[in-house]
Amino acid sequence: MRCTLCPRRCDALRTQTRGDGHCRQPSLPVVARAGLHRWEEPVISGSRGTGAVFFSGCPLDCVFCQNDPISHQGLGKTVPVDRLAEIFRELEAQGAHSIDLVSPTPFAHILPAAIERSGVAIPFVWNSGGYDTVETVRAMAPYIQVWLPDLKYLSPDRAARYSGAADYPAAATAAIREMYALSGPCVVEGGLLRRGLLIRHLLLPGGVGEAKAVMDWVAETFPAGSVLFSLMGQYIPLARSSDFPEIHRFPRPSERRAAAEYMAALDLPGFTQDAASADETFIPPFDLTGV
Repeated sequence: MRCTLCPRRCDALRTQTRGDGHCRQPSLPVVARAGLHRWEEPVISGSRGTGAVFFSGCPLDCVFCQNDPISHQGLGKTVPVDRLAEIFRELEAQGAHSIDLVSPTPFAHILPAAIERSGVAIPFVWNSGGYDTVETVRAMAPYIQVWLPDLKYLSPDRAARYSGAADYPAAATAAIREMYALSGPCVVEGGLLRRGLLIRHLLLPGGVGEAKAVMDWVAETFPAGSVLFSLMGQYIPLARSSDFPEIHRFPRPSERRAAAEYMAALDLPGFTQDAASADETFIPPFDLTGV
């Protein structure tokens, strides 16, 4: 296949065994872990956990990536489509509230077949960095009930510096608008998000201004109460953050407080994480469990 799934539109040749594009993934799905995951937002994890399937590869180059071994170092195992469908069924049998597709963008071309073959009845969650094309979102819409994108930046300069993608703000906001257009307002039943859009933003050190801009955009773009927002406090100075001294630290308590207070002032429904979430023990081991 020639790949144009993400906004980079590499047009790279991807075979079943290798890929020459930005994400360096083959055409078959590559999975690093599949198991019950209890550390997403409460409306996703519920009481039993979501069935998180961690895919390898990523169209972004975030210098602080907590999943760096699978996002950028190639850790993971290639699986046939039928095996991926079986993984979905196994997670449902384990009691998962949903199937959480983590960093699925490089495999959007093949996920519909796996989802259809799985026959599972629980919702599928598109858990991406937000760097998606409108075309990919539309193609996945018949198969996805819950959209869980990041909105990392509205500043092209920050997006270029920390994620290698100056076009991220334009691409992510267009994709997120399309997600909402296709899903409509959030539907929460029994404390679980069954359909709709939950937008995440990771608070970076020195990033209160960016967080406020993102929250303003959400408040101005969508009808009040129609989407959920997650202000994430789990930033840890990992991966290549040491090359960027301004973010090679934890966010300060004053930064966390300012961002959370701004979210409350905007009356954005959703979730905030405290400093306790910034702990490496919450990062799952990418040891091929469940693969």
